Amino acid sequence: MARSDSGDDLPARERILRAAEELFAESGFDATPTSRIADRAGVPKGLVHYYFRRKSDLLSALIKRLPDEQIDPAHVVVAGDIAESLRRLVSALDTRLADSRMLSHLLWREADTHRAVRDALHERFQQLVRQVRAVIIAAGEGDLAVADVDSAAGLLALAVSYRHSVARHVADDPPDLMERELNFIAEALMARPAPG
Repeated sequence: MARSDSGDDLPARERILRAAEELFAESGFDATPTSRIADRAGVPKGLVHYYFRRKSDLLSALIKRLPDEQIDPAHVVVAGDIAESLRRLVSALDTRLADSRMLSHLLWREADTHRAVRDALHERFQQLVRQVRAVIIAAGEGDLAVADVDSAAGLLALAVSYRHSVARHVADDPPDLMERELNFIAEALMARPAPG
């Protein structure tokens, strides 16, 4: 039997996580007691502790709810066209973020005070750098200096990460928000081919 998104028919664990996400985003992690989470989820407080022994376990579970950002380069690379390849990558990443804007914002905010969140976001950033690098290399068809590729991957990953960290506040950004940046990176890479 399929479950709907309407609340009470969801499993208790899912209702608890949704309530925690909403309340942490509204008030912050430290200012949200588990009793409020239980009330919002419509479950006894003891059930929150049954599923999540410590309140910080809720944050760990929420980190796992972030969408997978691994994009297969074969789905975005246009051979010989770095700008279009990066445009397709950023678009695919933005699409995956669309369903978790509030969660992404919440976790970026909590990274300042919770090491587990900070470590998870750092690992996601490193994965993003590797992914951008792979797309640039595949689109550039081997004619690029490694140091330039590494710099470009780091810069674009920073720009994408920043956009995702504030996505809750800028949900209505125009789709071509990063067009200048993507073109700049692509032109800079193509202007300096690998030493031969």
